[in-house]
Amino acid sequence: MSLATELDALTRIAGVRGALIVSPDDGLVIEESLMEGIDGRAVAALVASLAGRMRGLTLALDHPPPVLLHLEAAAGGILAAFAPSGLLVIAVTTAGVNAGQVRLELLDAAERAA
Repeated sequence: MSLATELDALTRIAGVRGALIVSPDDGLVIEESLMEGIDGRAVAALVASLAGRMRGLTLALDHPPPVLLHLEAAAGGILAAFAPSGLLVIAVTTAGVNAGQVRLELLDAAERAA
């Protein structure tokens, strides 16, 4: 499957406003499928920074690295999954989205994005 196909599967979920595949080292967008008004570069930079910090924290605590990050706010959320290749697969959601469904699809997409 292509990276664009992986993102299309995510964006078909009700309440998902966009999806990205990002390099965690520098926050560069590799592939994106976003609704108008979403700044993909800003999302990529934020999530890459947070993902790096979380990996560093878990390493310092001698815990396994995170598999999924979920940030939630009043207007929506951001979920990010770590692909085995190291890439980040990200979904930008509205409030009230079925987060469980997004998590499952995000983890599947991350596995296939390897």
